[in-house]
Amino acid sequence: MSTKNGGENRFPLETRNIRDHKCRLLAEKYEMKRIFHKAMSKDNSLPSELRDEHRIKLSKLPRNSSFTRIVNRCVFTGRAVYNMFRMSRIVFRDLADKGALTGVKKSSW
Repeated sequence: MSTKNGGENRFPLETRNIRDHKCRLLAEKYEMKRIFHKAMSKDNSLPSELRDEHRIKLSKLPRNSSFTRIVNRCVFTGRAVYNMFRMSRIVFRDLADKGALTGVKKSSW
C-alpha cells in the first residue's frame, strides 16, 4: 500500500483497529496509576522532591497508556471516524446513499 508521496504506508488499514484496541486496553490498565501520579505531582502542599519523584514515575509509564493517544477508528476501514456513527465519512456516505442507515436522509437544495 503506498501513500501520496510514493512511500510505503507505515500502518496498513487492517492493523490500525488492532493497534487502537491495544492502546485502549493499555490506557485502561494504567488509568489509576496515571491519575494518582498526576495528582501527586500537581499537589503544591507536598515537598518538591516528592512531586518530582511522581513526575518521574508518570513519565516512565508507557506512552500509549494515555487516553489522549486513543483515536476512534472506523470499524470498516480503520480511518478516523464521524463520531455519531463510528464510521468514516466515506463509508457513511456510501451507506447513506444506499439507504442502509435508518434515520439518515440525503438532502438537496
